[in-house]
Amino acid sequence: MKKGILWDCHMHSSFSADSDTPMENMVLKALSLGLKGVTFTEHLDPDYPSTPESLDFSLDLFSYRKELFRLQEIYKDKIQLRFGIELGLQPQLEKYFHNLTENTPFDFVIGSSHVVHGYDPYYPDFFEGRKEFRCYMEYFESILENLSVYHGFDVYGHLDYVVRYGPNKNREYSYGRYKDILDEILKKLISMNKGIELNAGGYHYGLGEPNPCIDVIRRYRELGGEIITVGADAHTPDKIAWEFAKAANVLSDCGFRYYTVFKNRSPEFLPL
Repeated sequence: MKKGILWDCHMHSSFSADSDTPMENMVLKALSLGLKGVTFTEHLDPDYPSTPESLDFSLDLFSYRKELFRLQEIYKDKIQLRFGIELGLQPQLEKYFHNLTENTPFDFVIGSSHVVHGYDPYYPDFFEGRKEFRCYMEYFESILENLSVYHGFDVYGHLDYVVRYGPNKNREYSYGRYKDILDEILKKLISMNKGIELNAGGYHYGLGEPNPCIDVIRRYRELGGEIITVGADAHTPDKIAWEFAKAANVLSDCGFRYYTVFKNRSPEFLPL
């Protein structure tokens, strides 16, 4: 690693429905890259709609935790491994997620919007027969719906996830075009003392930018946002720490002098 960011705080293994990679393989790759630590954030998306692949986004939390703690012991002198989760937020899940996070000793909780009123934008059905602008607006509106009922996360994940899968991806998307609602989201998160992430998945999805886009990250900082984690959203070893040197430059250009990692749900600020 050339510069700055030595933690990948958004990562999946075979405990997530959309990965087949054994957790130890992810750890070994992170070691080979010289990372100081990683946080596994396995998916938990209750009430996920049926998929063509019949994916099951429930999570075997007991087995996940057991394997992670086993690897923590094996690699304790080589790399830090932290216990996180990525919750697929929907308003009706508030009580379920509250009970889960109050009773499970996670280091880090990402709240993400994957399902919007019964549809995941990953699948074309979300966009079918509708204007792209309206679909993107519905996605951002759904984030505000989630924020109105649930506060038990640390950062909101990939705020503009929807643009990865839109018919034109981000060719017609910009912070300026959605400024009012994006500002409302950012101000709400800051008022709740919640962070955002620089999700480098946008780079390996071909957007040329992270999620959220650089102008949203800059605006978050301008509004007083301080908590920002960095993760590649890797589901396979080759994506770990993807474009992290570029991510460090983005954070610096947006006014950050540090990035954030979490332990026992508390932020730690590390210099770039």
